[in-house]
Amino acid sequence: MNKPRTIRVIGLFAAVALVSYALYRSGEMPQWSAGKVNDAIVLSGNIEAHESVLSFKGVQSRVIQLPFDEGKWVKQGSVVAVVDSQDLQQQVVIADATVTVQKRQLDATAQSMTAARKTIDADRAEVLQRKLDLQRSQALQKQGFVSTAALDSAAIALTQANAVLARDEALEQVARGNLKVAQAGSHNAEQSARLSRIVAGYATLSAPFDGVILARQAELGEVVAPGTPIVTLADLDHVWLRAYLNEKDIGRVKLGQAAVLTTDTFPTKKFVGRISFISSQAEYTPKSVETHAERVTLVYRIKIDIDNPDHVFLPGMPVDAKIIPVAAKQG
Repeated sequence: MNKPRTIRVIGLFAAVALVSYALYRSGEMPQWSAGKVNDAIVLSGNIEAHESVLSFKGVQSRVIQLPFDEGKWVKQGSVVAVVDSQDLQQQVVIADATVTVQKRQLDATAQSMTAARKTIDADRAEVLQRKLDLQRSQALQKQGFVSTAALDSAAIALTQANAVLARDEALEQVARGNLKVAQAGSHNAEQSARLSRIVAGYATLSAPFDGVILARQAELGEVVAPGTPIVTLADLDHVWLRAYLNEKDIGRVKLGQAAVLTTDTFPTKKFVGRISFISSQAEYTPKSVETHAERVTLVYRIKIDIDNPDHVFLPGMPVDAKIIPVAAKQG
């Protein structure tokens, strides 16, 4: 064997050993343990929020108010847009006038009904009186004090009283029917007035929840049709992180599992979220990923819910999430 070469090899190994020992002592040399790796699943994604596109319902008119610009915060119930509603307000006035007319007609019909009932009461009293008169006449005739002509007159008077009672009872039935029609008309007028107020209310667009105006799709003076997008409102109190989980990690997470979130905006803070959705179907990595190798990898979309009372997280913000797998927790 070539001794000089052997000496050089031994010296080289010795030098490597000394350098490795020095690095180990200084803490700069990486250390591995057999089978030990970082078990945390680290995902990156973007914040999304519940967005509601607000539009006018059942109204086609000109926009006359847009009090908030994009990026402005609004409270639930705040007016975010108004269209011209003069014609709708006039319909409300007409409907209210119709209600007044129908109520007066109902009152008059009710009074007629009351009068008809009183007339029938009088007719029944008259019939009763004529019956008594006929009975007296019949008794007196038997005693010879009343002529046959007087008895016939008493009988005719009873017949006439019964006829008047029958006529007035028929008129009372007509009045009863008129009263039902008047009641229906009054009810219909009230409902029409209510509907006109509802339609007039469509001219005002209010925020259904606290949020921020993400987009304003209409401008002052523009004539908008029903369903035309006016503003887009985002709920920032409750947001979520959209991320994608590798197929090999799908069995290592579960719904309700906690995740630690970090963002470059607040590098020293950590936030906690919980997995609220795991897709049941795999999909290819979104095309925004640059490399073809990553683009064809199967992944599962997940959502991590985040309480956001201070509005730290905004839509589109990139966020990293660290999840401790279920297996690691159980181990």
